Amino acid sequence: MRPRKYLIAGLAAATALVLAACSGGGKSASSGPSDSGGKPDTSATLNVGLVLEPTDLNVRTTSGVALDQILIDNVYQGLVGLDPNGKIVDVLAKSHSISSDGLDYTFTLKSGVAFSDGTKLTAQDVAWSINQVRTNPKYVDNNQLTDVSSITAPDASTVDIKLAKPNAELLYDLAGRAGLVLEQGATNDLATSAIGTGPYKLQSWKQGDSITFTRNDAYWGPKAKVASVVWHYYTDTATAVNAAVSGDIQVLTPVDATLKSKLNSGFTLTSGESTDKYVLAFNSKRAPLNDLKVRQALREAIDPKAIIAAVGGDGVPMGGPIPKGDPGYQDLTSINAYNPSDAKKLLAEAGHPKLTLTLTVPNIYSTATNDVLVSEFAKVGVTLKVDSVEFTTWLSQVYTNKDYDLSLVDHSEAHDFGDTWATPGYYFNYSNPQVQSLYAEALATTSAADESAKLAQAAKLVSQDAPADWLYNWTPITAVGTGVMGFPTSGTNNRINLVNLEVTK
Repeated sequence: MRPRKYLIAGLAAATALVLAACSGGGKSASSGPSDSGGKPDTSATLNVGLVLEPTDLNVRTTSGVALDQILIDNVYQGLVGLDPNGKIVDVLAKSHSISSDGLDYTFTLKSGVAFSDGTKLTAQDVAWSINQVRTNPKYVDNNQLTDVSSITAPDASTVDIKLAKPNAELLYDLAGRAGLVLEQGATNDLATSAIGTGPYKLQSWKQGDSITFTRNDAYWGPKAKVASVVWHYYTDTATAVNAAVSGDIQVLTPVDATLKSKLNSGFTLTSGESTDKYVLAFNSKRAPLNDLKVRQALREAIDPKAIIAAVGGDGVPMGGPIPKGDPGYQDLTSINAYNPSDAKKLLAEAGHPKLTLTLTVPNIYSTATNDVLVSEFAKVGVTLKVDSVEFTTWLSQVYTNKDYDLSLVDHSEAHDFGDTWATPGYYFNYSNPQVQSLYAEALATTSAADESAKLAQAAKLVSQDAPADWLYNWTPITAVGTGVMGFPTSGTNNRINLVNLEVTK
């Protein structure tokens, strides 16, 4: 079970990157960085523009994707990690094995691994690090390790993790915060510094401006191909684009869709995949939204293409709760697809040919989506009133007290199906025992294919129950300058792994 750290982070990111109310320029360029044809410059400094600066650097106690985005993979590592396609790969582990009953995970460590301060990595460092998270409820992602009964280092190169019950998500969880390996004997302040095993070292943090990484020349694996990376933070999207145009930064992610035409020269623009899901929630316990036909009608009243166009074109229709790339994804866009005529019939059958509802939405979002929803609903006889509130008000009124008709937010976390749709009491007010049972079965399986199949069944049931409309899955644009190779363009809202980065002369 994953704590809800990324909902808040996604909303914070939206504060920094408010989508505009009209479509931007033409199509993004095809995927891939621009190659200048020169030789790799190992003395290069790459300047990257981002929108969400961390509040501090403590990966144990500070929530939010801003830390994961730059520190995981680059500075901190775990036994396992994620490859560019989101698949589990061994990192500090040379290999791992799982018992047939899914209760015993054994990891054999790579030799010659050291932390950035020169201290040799030991199996005890690993066991201590993961046990820290498991035993401290105040640590980020502590809830991910509730099924773990023990973590031990039986010898210098082995780590053994035993579970009380199978959990198919354990390796994925270990690839994130819960599995990061820190040095047991280090005394540095985690809020302002970092000692990890990754290819980069945290050199400095100029709060309110930038964070600088330098190459870890003592890295145990292939050395970073650039000397340093400077992460620049911009709270204004126009300022960020201007910085790219002026040459102050060579990469910008994400790019405001309405400003992308300014980067047509000298940059390759790529729309990548993300786990951001813009969800229009229906309060299923409040009349008339407790009527399935009313919820189905609202879904059929919405044209996802119109919504996506209104936010600049950077999105793809979803139709269900699981985005592409997460286990259990399937195309569910045919369920309650756009059909205003049928929406009217469903409302009439439910006894609500005319209906008035209120949309409560944090005011950090632009009005573009709200305006489309008002227009679309009006076509089927639904009057939609928009109540744009402060984020703190939304947290109290909607997220905590569940006092709303409809609400719209960005849910950005990957693998969050269980927390949002299989957990009674979440603010959606949705509960289906069959969905909860399928999710439990998915976690208990020892096969990735079986897990995905169970989640797919559960996701289809959720979509058919229509507790929300999944307006779109955001496809953020990354601008990569000429001569920059290997900068990731998918999943950058959560993690930016620089393993393949190089800059040519």
